[in-house]
Amino acid sequence: MTLPDGAALGARLRARDLSAAPDILNLVENRTPAAREQADALLRALSPAVLGGEAGGHVVGVTGPPGAGKSTLLSELVRAWRGDGRSVAVLAVDPSSKRTGGSLLGDRARIAFDPADDQVFIRSTAAADRLGGLAASTRAAAGALAAAFDVVVVETVGVGQSETEIAEVADTVAVVVQPGSGDALQFLKSGIMEIPDVLVVTKADLGVLALRAQRDLHAAMRSIGERATAVVAVSSIAPVTGIDDLVRALDAHRERLDLPARRLAARRSTALADYAAEHGERGLRALGGRRAAHRWLSEQAADSDIPDLVTGLEGQAAS
Repeated sequence: MTLPDGAALGARLRARDLSAAPDILNLVENRTPAAREQADALLRALSPAVLGGEAGGHVVGVTGPPGAGKSTLLSELVRAWRGDGRSVAVLAVDPSSKRTGGSLLGDRARIAFDPADDQVFIRSTAAADRLGGLAASTRAAAGALAAAFDVVVVETVGVGQSETEIAEVADTVAVVVQPGSGDALQFLKSGIMEIPDVLVVTKADLGVLALRAQRDLHAAMRSIGERATAVVAVSSIAPVTGIDDLVRALDAHRERLDLPARRLAARRSTALADYAAEHGERGLRALGGRRAAHRWLSEQAADSDIPDLVTGLEGQAAS
């Protein structure tokens, strides 16, 4: 099979050709050496230096425990964003089959959207061998699609490393909790309170239970000095409520965000994650450990693209 040209795909995304999205995913999920070379060309074609700044799309991370209602919530969010005239891409990260490496759950099937709408792209992606985490292909796809789509959503199951890793990729992270299930209490105990930019309490139709969860989460954020973190209660069943409030909260976070700094940190984290996935703990030791790697990355130019950062890390390890 002939591989797509990464630089040409990048040019299509710069022209906001949304029909390039399936080819982008197919390319970054292909881990053959030839495909990875073209994926690097794609990322270079979409670097800040080429774009003249950061990609314009809003990368939104949505995470939370299984059964919290993320897919139903995303159905309503996609509807709201499209009502505003925004194009939307959703990458739903599923656990992987150990036999095929493919995704198991097919979260795309649970997100309602108009299949005839060419301004919406939804794809299930595999977590590969990263329990609850983000595969290199998902990181690359999110960054690439942000050059063409107005909103790019990365949805993960809130287990393992997904909470911390989604914060490395997304501009805005929404953590979803379900009232009356222990989700809110578990959140308070889990040590991830610094990660969410927006907290979402689902099933607001439960009334008192939802209000209690919302109050507990407000108190938790105040206790660590994060008073600006919005806590929004939503109901995704008729009558749908809170979705417009959630869209406003996500937009408000993006407006006050230092986007270049957040994206710079994301590129450096992605480069280190890609390097570690390829070279393992032995490769990290050759760099002097993660702290030394982070220190080297912090010294690189702000507009360095991910492939060049990975190449630089490999050069550091070999020296």
